[in-house]
Amino acid sequence: MDASFFAIYTSNSLSPDEATHRALDMIASVCDAVEGSRRSVALATTPAQARRNKSKGLISIFMGMENGAPIQKSLSLLRLFYRLGVRYVTLTHCGNNEICDSCSTAEKRWGGVSPFGREVIAEMNRLGMMVDVSHISDESFWDCIKFSKAPIIASHSCCRALANVPRNLTDEMLEAIADKGGVAQINFYPCFLDDTYKPEEKALIDEYDDAYFAWLPDKSNPELQEALKEAFARQESLHKVSFKRIADHIDHAVKVAGIDHVGIGTDFDGINIVPEGLEDISKLPKLSKELLDRGYSASEVGNIMGGNFIRVMEKVQKLARA
Repeated sequence: MDASFFAIYTSNSLSPDEATHRALDMIASVCDAVEGSRRSVALATTPAQARRNKSKGLISIFMGMENGAPIQKSLSLLRLFYRLGVRYVTLTHCGNNEICDSCSTAEKRWGGVSPFGREVIAEMNRLGMMVDVSHISDESFWDCIKFSKAPIIASHSCCRALANVPRNLTDEMLEAIADKGGVAQINFYPCFLDDTYKPEEKALIDEYDDAYFAWLPDKSNPELQEALKEAFARQESLHKVSFKRIADHIDHAVKVAGIDHVGIGTDFDGINIVPEGLEDISKLPKLSKELLDRGYSASEVGNIMGGNFIRVMEKVQKLARA
């Protein structure tokens, strides 16, 4: 693992000012953590920096913003987050914001990307920030295809043909990302890999989320600790999805979009259940081997594991300098 994106995530439940404060606090925490581990890691904002870090034996830490809510309605704040190192923005998360609609809400606010959202996309193109379409509504997706002059990414989304959930990409979307020169990164979240989870099983996942976020601000509370422990135990009883299902989604995305437009977006810092056999980043070689066993060449696996994403990042940054 030569490089990793840390997600500067904010919930749509936060007020605009709370979201901005939370994002700044997370960026500060990342910088402090990197400073505290400077013998093994270093910040990076370009692929060239990441390569230099690797030559020095350092792992690169990139930052992406998951949910554009912290920029509020200010392009100046967008530029500030760019200066602080953010190199992609997932336009929204599980709710509609000032930029666009989410795939998770029944009621949409804008019917796609808002007028301000168009300004955001244009400014991101100018700066060299990647536009991330994971989590956004279908209408918002097609607006991004229309309005972005640079390739776009889906940082962590699976294939809707294999798991029919709104968070996943249709074949038409995969083709559009490829035509735009972008990359679709396959998510490791079992609920997006396989849609056989029953409503009662999904309720257990939601129950764990509620227990976790109740415990987070009050970790010493014994009642909250016990509730979290019990919710985790119930969640662990869910049926398991094999890591090979990730390879199934990669196969499908490659078939539709082409080998140059598929990658991986583990979402390990955002999911609470994981595929069986790929419980953490140390198990990633198992996925590489599975792809090799399926007939992919070593260079193709390397591109899926990061090369395609790096190429898109370089293209977006090059277009900004043109």
